[in-house]
Amino acid sequence: MARKSELIAVGTELLLGEIVNTDGAYIASRLKDVGVEVYHQTVVGDNPERLASALREAAGRSDVIVTTGGLGPTYDDLTKEVIARVFGKKLVRDEASLAHIREFFRKRGREMTPNNEKQADLPEGAVIFKNLWGTAPGCAFESGKNTVIMLPGPPAECEPMTDTYVIPYLTRPEDGVLTSRFIRVWDVGESAVEARLHDLMIESVNPTLAPYAKYGSVQLRVAAKAPTREEGYALCGPLVEKILGIFGDNAYEENGDGLPGFVFSLLKKRGMTLSAAESCTGGLISKMMTDLPGVSEVFMGGVCTYSNQAKSALLGIDPALIREKGAVSEEVAREMAERVRLRFSTDLGIGVTGIAGPGGGTPEKPVGLVYIALSDGKRTEVKKCEFGTLRRSRERIRADAANTALDMTRRRLLG
Repeated sequence: MARKSELIAVGTELLLGEIVNTDGAYIASRLKDVGVEVYHQTVVGDNPERLASALREAAGRSDVIVTTGGLGPTYDDLTKEVIARVFGKKLVRDEASLAHIREFFRKRGREMTPNNEKQADLPEGAVIFKNLWGTAPGCAFESGKNTVIMLPGPPAECEPMTDTYVIPYLTRPEDGVLTSRFIRVWDVGESAVEARLHDLMIESVNPTLAPYAKYGSVQLRVAAKAPTREEGYALCGPLVEKILGIFGDNAYEENGDGLPGFVFSLLKKRGMTLSAAESCTGGLISKMMTDLPGVSEVFMGGVCTYSNQAKSALLGIDPALIREKGAVSEEVAREMAERVRLRFSTDLGIGVTGIAGPGGGTPEKPVGLVYIALSDGKRTEVKKCEFGTLRRSRERIRADAANTALDMTRRRLLG
């Protein structure tokens, strides 16, 4: 039987929106893999009574309680103290944790103030999670029907500690493993995707099927529970193939690195290379590709030709063409793609030019108008996109443009 869990993030800065609670999303995504389902997520300020109330409520309705934050050295870091009070645990000094904290400061040439010692005070009998990424250790203990886990708040500490300690601690072979496979669908709206898959969603029990709207696309999650990850992956196979057959060229199965990763794998498989000339996207395509380790095998580079002068100086585009057609035009996008391909000696070249807003648009060329070109030296395809029709933000328009450019590349590589 799946265990029910609750995540409690502690910190007034989270309540005020000064910090985004990315810990909750990360932990939830990992717990599902070991048969622990997240039913509730709560954010509590640095107030001991409100935290105690949240803990008591969680203890009554959940099997696993995971808290993040409030393990530091300052006076408002009270998570351990409150948890110890609620669950009747005594805090005791862990000398190994204290030695680790002292060594942490020594290696950095910083003075360790006395208040840092409280980070080594942990509930008696707890399993201690050594913090290899910071100072405050985490821990876990059992209390009646509850498993209580405490983790530090900084994501750079919380995420690796979740993977290193929490997941192994909570893994029970009898619960099985939840394995997910993801399909991305382009150029089909979320409602249209749901309509075409409605019966499959209802019929599918193990594996299950669920849609999620993403930038300019729809992501489908096919998930199956099985004794091993390999068995779960195979169990998802028939449903994945059926979905790919329904949407044809508009869909593909992601490999874990999203669209850039899929394009990377296709380029590598075909022994081809790519370059990009970007205007309104400001180098976003280059960033998305270079976020992938090893991509230098296939992505040779890019240029951010944001101004008209840069388009001429770096790519050699005739200034007269820019004056006549405008920087945001099919003709200029075409030139950008063709010339960047030649400049970097690549098999494919991308050119993107548009108006990301919020200003700069005209009735003839409104905010959100983007021209995206893809050239292979024999054929240059140019796509006119109007991403501003739903009053999207500058960030969203740029992301839509970059993703569309990579999807055009994907389709070209697939023939």
